[in-house]
Amino acid sequence: MKKYLLIFIVALTLVMAAGGVMLYVMNSRKNVNTNTEAAAQPANADGNEETSAEGDGTENAVSENATVDLAGLGGADAGTVSDDTLSEEDELLKAEQERQEMLQAIKDGNPALTMEMVVEETESNPDGVYTLGFVGDILFDPNYAIYNHFRQTGFDLNSCVKNGLLDEMNNVDFMMVNNEFPYSDEGSPAANKTYTFRAPLEAIEYMKGMGVDAASVANNHAFDYGEAAFLDTLEVMEENEIPHVGGGMNLEEASRPLYLYMDDYKVAIVAASQIERMGTPHSKGATADSPGMLRSYADIEPTLAAIREAKENSDYVILFIHWGTEKEVNPDWCEAEQLPQFIDAGADCIIGAHPHILQPIDYVDGVPVVYSMGNFWFNSKTLDSCMIELEMKDGELAGLKFIPCLQSGCTVKKLDGADADRLLDYMRSISPNVNIDEEGYVTPK
Repeated sequence: MKKYLLIFIVALTLVMAAGGVMLYVMNSRKNVNTNTEAAAQPANADGNEETSAEGDGTENAVSENATVDLAGLGGADAGTVSDDTLSEEDELLKAEQERQEMLQAIKDGNPALTMEMVVEETESNPDGVYTLGFVGDILFDPNYAIYNHFRQTGFDLNSCVKNGLLDEMNNVDFMMVNNEFPYSDEGSPAANKTYTFRAPLEAIEYMKGMGVDAASVANNHAFDYGEAAFLDTLEVMEENEIPHVGGGMNLEEASRPLYLYMDDYKVAIVAASQIERMGTPHSKGATADSPGMLRSYADIEPTLAAIREAKENSDYVILFIHWGTEKEVNPDWCEAEQLPQFIDAGADCIIGAHPHILQPIDYVDGVPVVYSMGNFWFNSKTLDSCMIELEMKDGELAGLKFIPCLQSGCTVKKLDGADADRLLDYMRSISPNVNIDEEGYVTPK
């Protein structure tokens, strides 16, 4: 008997407990509905509440996106709103936060490995204008005149890159050169090649002193001392966080564009070489599983593919190309053949090196083409030279400036006054399709 009584008492207790929970839930739901209805009804001029235009004004459904704490315990999900109900302002704030986190990750990384750089906003770029500087061939081989003179000055860059030119290079927001030699203590000079160049590893410091942010290694002297010296070049540039554009451990790496982030916009730079067009080139093209450079001749397709990739992932594409015939003022047959293909692939601006002299500036189908910047600081000859400065705004080219320079006596300097006027006049004479004003700004006719 006691056993059955005990079972009855336990069952009655469970029923009463269940009833209590159900009553509590119903009251909680009623309170939520009442509060929701009250919050949704605006007050009229008399301070009284107006009923909703829909329904009988007694109950409103709780928002589908609101998570209601039916237990009344204020859990972690209580009253939260899912991502799909974020306001437009909240979505913009979230997107900006994610962008800032991405940019910070790029800043914290090594640009020579990631091939991404954030171009910092400085006082030199008012109104969101960013300046990108480019120069031609440089050389730091101890067996040639430039390096010997540099050594005699106590390795004083200001004594060799003169008249404000060194400041000009350091003051632009991004600076790129053509690195016409490997950095290495290894290898042997290429057989049957008239001029072979190699710089000591420590010479990379001079690049940094010139404000160089990136360098093209796609040229006909990168392999002067063989593969070992080329690999040393890649390594020392990576150690010093200077991207080696146009060269890598394989074709995929050599083809990688360098991406520059400027505010909300991205500029891409692709580097390639078409030089040594006859026979077997010393400047080895990269393959799927061997190191080398991005070559556009004889097979142009890898370069076109790199340009297309850059175009898909950026707002503006610059092609830094080693091409042309040495000491010839006019563009040659191969430049004429490949130029339209580069433009069709998506190049927005083309900047050339290799001929060792200045060549024309032109606009082709709206694309600015600087055929050759000439030597920059390369040998003892007296040669006209230049620095090209691109002014970028909102992901587009806002200005192209030709800065007249002169290489002479193992130095290079920025020209001014009558000397600058002389060189600007010369560039006008060989560039009939463009206007060049007295400050060096170039526009299409």
